[in-house]
Amino acid sequence: MTDLHEMSLAAREAFYTLSVSSDEARNQALLMMADSLSSRADAIFEQNALDLRDAEAASLAAPLLSRLKFDQVKLDQVIQGLKSLCALPDPLGKTTLSTELMPGLNLYRVVCPIGVVGVIFESRPDALVQIASLCIKSGNAVLLKGGSEALRTNRILAECIQDALRRAGFPCTAVQLLTSREEVSAMLKEDELIDLIIPRGSNAFVRYIMDNSRIPVLGHADGLCHVYIHQDADPDMAVRVVVDSKTQNVSVCNAMETLLIHEGIASLLLPRLKEKLEAAGVRLLGDEKVQALISCEPASEADWSTEYLDYILSIRVVSSLEEAIAHINRYGSHHTDCIVTEDEAAAASFLNHVDSAGVYWNVSTRFADGFVYGFGAEVGIATGKIHARGPMGLEGLTTYKYKLIGSGQTMSDVKRGLLHYTHRPLNASDPTSGERKQEA
Repeated sequence: MTDLHEMSLAAREAFYTLSVSSDEARNQALLMMADSLSSRADAIFEQNALDLRDAEAASLAAPLLSRLKFDQVKLDQVIQGLKSLCALPDPLGKTTLSTELMPGLNLYRVVCPIGVVGVIFESRPDALVQIASLCIKSGNAVLLKGGSEALRTNRILAECIQDALRRAGFPCTAVQLLTSREEVSAMLKEDELIDLIIPRGSNAFVRYIMDNSRIPVLGHADGLCHVYIHQDADPDMAVRVVVDSKTQNVSVCNAMETLLIHEGIASLLLPRLKEKLEAAGVRLLGDEKVQALISCEPASEADWSTEYLDYILSIRVVSSLEEAIAHINRYGSHHTDCIVTEDEAAAASFLNHVDSAGVYWNVSTRFADGFVYGFGAEVGIATGKIHARGPMGLEGLTTYKYKLIGSGQTMSDVKRGLLHYTHRPLNASDPTSGERKQEA
């Protein structure tokens, strides 16, 4: 058996322990994770400095360096995220359906964890903590593979998390770190032990994972987000929303990559937007109509499908709301798209017709985030439609099972007409749910 197979077996056993543990025990593990990270802060920063040194030597782009950096600010954020996660209700054990099939035979649909999850993510060390904590809170074990640029930082963060799990009485193998591409390839073959793969990255990368595994894949692909400024938008609001959507953090998946603007307001707003965006260091690309109104570089057909993750913005002038919607549905990645308008009917049409996980009205696309939504954190933002969509928090890491509790009924008696279905809705919870306890 390969090392990865052994890791997968250990993760499966850890899942069995986590899946029946109490919310209190899992919360205690999260608090111990926060304590472990805090107590080893200096060592974490030292390892991250080495990763940053090597990344700079390799000429990693500035926005990607920003993602890689794990300083006191990032540490404070992940610790706050862990504490916020503890405050959320237990995602497990809820009864979502209860039905009397016949007298003495009751059916319950109950929320439970998915099992063992494999997550492949970008060079963001804070994502490792967020993903691991969500999996622990939801009773899942996880195998994590981060970007090679963050290897040292990820290793020490994983050590901190595993130490906290041990102290909380859980198997440390509930969270394990993969460090090579060969391990990823091996993980994709473990379809009997791993229940779900979550790749975060480009559409091409997600497609590669789907094509090379029998394990269900929940892709978190490109964030090609749009802001559309309708003809009756409030100009000041439009400028604020556009500038924040693009410049607040350019290296994240919920940053705006394409601006669409109605021809009825373009001549008024484009000069103001150019001034603000270029002052923030943004390089502007525009179609012919944009170039007739402001000086900028020409946008190519490929730009409409490009996630820059950088200080670059493509701009297009459209003649109608319908044209804007058609552009987004054709070129977008179904992530997050916004309309700025004072017209309620136009906003309603946009929100209903744009086929994206997040559709916004008069608010920055940067709000597309699991912590912002109150989910504690997120594994990523799913741009597909099955089984989770948008910021994937605790609920997206759960499934359900059916519990059927009887009193000796047999199908033979049903077929002989001795028993009859009632299918009566019950206002009751699974009577076995109180059994959940910490067995670690």
